Amino acid sequence: MYQIKSRIWLEGENGIFLGEGRIQLLKAIETEGSLSKAAKSLNMSYKKAWNLIDAINKASVKPLVIKSTGGAGGGGTCVTEYGKLKIVQFETLKKNCWEFMESQNKLFNNYNE
Repeated sequence: MYQIKSRIWLEGENGIFLGEGRIQLLKAIETEGSLSKAAKSLNMSYKKAWNLIDAINKASVKPLVIKSTGGAGGGGTCVTEYGKLKIVQFETLKKNCWEFMESQNKLFNNYNE
């Protein structure tokens, strides 16, 4: 029996916009409320996380993540409503792609019998 394997990502004119790793980072920012904590939870350097978020925001028509500077409660990072929408859209796209690939995998394996 064979299995189809694939990775899914979205590219724009300036390169990768969203992929699995970037979605994981966005979800971690939602959970942690800070880019540094999100990066740490993913065993990623702050610099790499910042570069990914910067690339995502630059490739997007609207920011997916915004940062707030410190103050009495300290700073933080949050995923915008637009960012949350893009997470849901990417997850739906990924689910649909995997369902399609699974159906093709069944066809492929049936022909090999």
